[in-house]
Amino acid sequence: MIVHRGADLDRAAVARIAAGAPVELAPGLLAEVEASRAALLAALGGAGPVYGVTTGMGAMAGVALDARARAAHQENLVVGRAVGSAPWLSVEQSRAVLAVRLRTFLHPEAGVSPALCERLADLLNRRVHPRVPWRGGGSAGEIVPLAHVGAVLLGGADTLDGRSAGPAGFGAKEGVAVLEGVPVATALATLQVAEADLLLDQAEAVLAATSEVLRASPDPVREGLGRADGSLTAVHARVRALRPAPGVTGLQAPVSVRVAPAALALARRRVRELAAAADRALEGVTDSPAFWDGRFVGTAGFAGTELAADGDALGAALLHLADTCVARTHRALDARLTGLTPQLSPEPGVQAGLVAVHKRAVGVVHRLRRFALPAAVGAVETSLGQEDVQSFGLESAESLAEVLAGLREVLAVELLAVHRARLLRGGLTGLAPQLAAALGEVAGVLGEDVLDRPYGRDVEAVVDLLRAGWSVPG
Repeated sequence: MIVHRGADLDRAAVARIAAGAPVELAPGLLAEVEASRAALLAALGGAGPVYGVTTGMGAMAGVALDARARAAHQENLVVGRAVGSAPWLSVEQSRAVLAVRLRTFLHPEAGVSPALCERLADLLNRRVHPRVPWRGGGSAGEIVPLAHVGAVLLGGADTLDGRSAGPAGFGAKEGVAVLEGVPVATALATLQVAEADLLLDQAEAVLAATSEVLRASPDPVREGLGRADGSLTAVHARVRALRPAPGVTGLQAPVSVRVAPAALALARRRVRELAAAADRALEGVTDSPAFWDGRFVGTAGFAGTELAADGDALGAALLHLADTCVARTHRALDARLTGLTPQLSPEPGVQAGLVAVHKRAVGVVHRLRRFALPAAVGAVETSLGQEDVQSFGLESAESLAEVLAGLREVLAVELLAVHRARLLRGGLTGLAPQLAAALGEVAGVLGEDVLDRPYGRDVEAVVDLLRAGWSVPG
C-alpha cells in the first residue's frame, strides 16, 4: 500500500501490513517529514537542555552531555535497554508493531528523519522482523520492547529469522523517539480487536446451534426485548436469523442460554472500546519530549493506561462468555434437555461420550480466571524513583491473548458437542441453511463416527477450523 498521509495507516492498514502487505511512503509525505525534521534540528540549537538528547534519561536526566557523549547517545539509549528475552511476539505481531511505530513517526512532533521512516518500511518490505519480548516491561512506557526494535533498526540481527537490515545510525532525538509511546500495546490491541470480532461471530453461531440441540425456548431473543441496548438488539436479531424455526421442549431455556446474548452484547461493546482506544493511540501525541509549538515538552503519551484498562475489561467480558459456553456444553450432555443419550454417548455406561471433553473445558475456564486481574494493579518504583507508576499494557495484552485462545478452545468443545448431537439426532432442523452448511464444514473435519476415540484430536481440529476463520455467511 502507498501511504500518502499518516492517517492512511489506520487500524485496517496496520492489520493488512501485519498480514504481509508491503508499504511505500509517498514522496509528498516524506517531504512533510523532512520539513518537521528541519524545524526540530533548527530548534535544538537554542533549546537549552532537552531530555534524552542533551541529557541522560530517567534518574540521569540531570546529567548534561558533552559533544562526544551526544554523538553516541541516541544509539546507546537503545542498546542498554534491550534486556528482554523469550517469549517473543509472532511475525504478525512484530509487523504490526513496526507499522504502528511508522504511523507515530509520521506525526510532526516526532521530528524524525525521512530516512528513519523509510528504514521502518524497508524492514517490513524485506520481512526483517524484530524479536519483541512479551514480558519484562516494568517501565512507565514500552522502553524495553521498543529497545529491541531500535536494535534492529541500528542493524542488529535480533530478529525472528536471524536476518539483519544492515548497519545504520540514529540522528539527534531519534533514539528517544524509537523508545517512546505505546506502539506495542496499540499494535496488539489492533490485532486482538479483529480476533475478538471473529470469535464473537463464531460464538453467536454456536449459541444458536446449541439452543437447537437443547430445544430451548426462543423467548429470550424475541424482538423488542433489547430495546434499551442496541448491541443486545443486534445479537437477538442475529440469533433469531440463525435459528428461524426452533424446535422447543420445556417452558424456560437454561440460564446459560438466556444470558448468553447479554454476554455477547457486553463483549461487543468492550471490543469497540478497545478499538477506539487503539485509534486514539494511533493519532495521539506519544513522544516525550515532543517537539510541540517550537519547543520540546515532556508528555505522558508513553503511558498505555487506557489500552491496558480496555484490554482488561474485554478479557473479563470474554471470560464470562466462556463461562456460558462451558455451562451450555454441560446442558448438552443432559438427556432430560436434549432427548438424546446421556453424555452424548452412543452406548451410555459402555462408552464415555463427551463427559471428559466437558471436563477439559472446565479446566480451561478455571485457568483463564488467573488472567482476569487488572494489569495496572501493582505499580513499583523504578529508575531511583523517576518512574513510579506503570500501566503494564503488554501484560494486559498477554492476558487478553490467553483469554482469546481459551474462549476459542471452549467454543471448539461446544461445537464438538453440537456436532455429536446433530449425528445422534439425525440433523438439527430448526437452523438456517447457512448455519447448517457451516456445521457441515465441521462434519467434514470430524467425520460421522460417534464411537469413543481420543477426542483431544477432535478439539484441536475444531480449534484450527475456528482460527482459520470458520463463520456463517451473511
